[in-house]
Amino acid sequence: MTIRPRRSVLYMPGSNARALEKAKTLQADVLILDLEDAVAPEAKETARTQVCEAVSAGGYGRRELVIRINAPETPWGPEDLEAAVAARPDAILVPKVSRADDIRDIADRLAAAGAPGGIGLWAMMETPLAMLNAGEIAATAADPRNRLEAFVMGTNDLAKETRAAITADRLPMLAWLSTSVAAGRAYGIDIVDGVYNDFRNEDGFAAECAQGRALGFDGKTLIHPSQIAPCNAAFSPGADEIADARAIIAAFREPENEGKGAINLDGRMVERLHLETAERTVAIAEAIASADADA
Repeated sequence: MTIRPRRSVLYMPGSNARALEKAKTLQADVLILDLEDAVAPEAKETARTQVCEAVSAGGYGRRELVIRINAPETPWGPEDLEAAVAARPDAILVPKVSRADDIRDIADRLAAAGAPGGIGLWAMMETPLAMLNAGEIAATAADPRNRLEAFVMGTNDLAKETRAAITADRLPMLAWLSTSVAAGRAYGIDIVDGVYNDFRNEDGFAAECAQGRALGFDGKTLIHPSQIAPCNAAFSPGADEIADARAIIAAFREPENEGKGAINLDGRMVERLHLETAERTVAIAEAIASADADA
């Protein structure tokens, strides 16, 4: 089982050269080098150049590099895509994805631009249509040519477009968050939770991280480096969780349990579906340990 940790996903404004350099020292699993929302129109071309030069030059270690381009229909989108392909990030993040055809269209553009197979495609889920079409969008991942690897929730844009309130419990958005998680899981793609805006509110951030993990997210998008460490902790399996997972795996490996669908482990019934969960827990824990060692 090969798993790449995507616990902490930090947005970095592409127009800020110092931020791009500082990102090389941060313990985020993923860096989204942003050419879209974080960049003013007059700075778009400068940001594109800086981001693509930074990605091409490397020096980011084990961190996954994702370039968020402007939407294809904007004046900057086509050139963003062409430049991003040349820079060869780990993935390209596309904003305002609303339909399955949006993914297919970008995948066709990537193929036409000669994008290597190693460049994945991530989709911002931030429009009402995206919520209505989440399953169809995720289903495009079944065809490897579409490169779809992950959903990223754009909760601020979603609130704007739906007029839903942003509340501490996120009750107005829970249905959309859960629907998007289910769509992603149905087709084997990762999904990252939206940002928490009040970055100085540590307790509020911790609560939202806990909620996101409980909902099934792989990690969370971040707007400030101070959020990285608590986010990594929140989306990492705990010591007790890892120990229990290893115990389940070991129990099913016992000769007397071979072929059994369910076993008794310390007075509780454990099924093979729990074995699959345990194997993933250990795999993600090992991947995190390896990533942290290389940081």
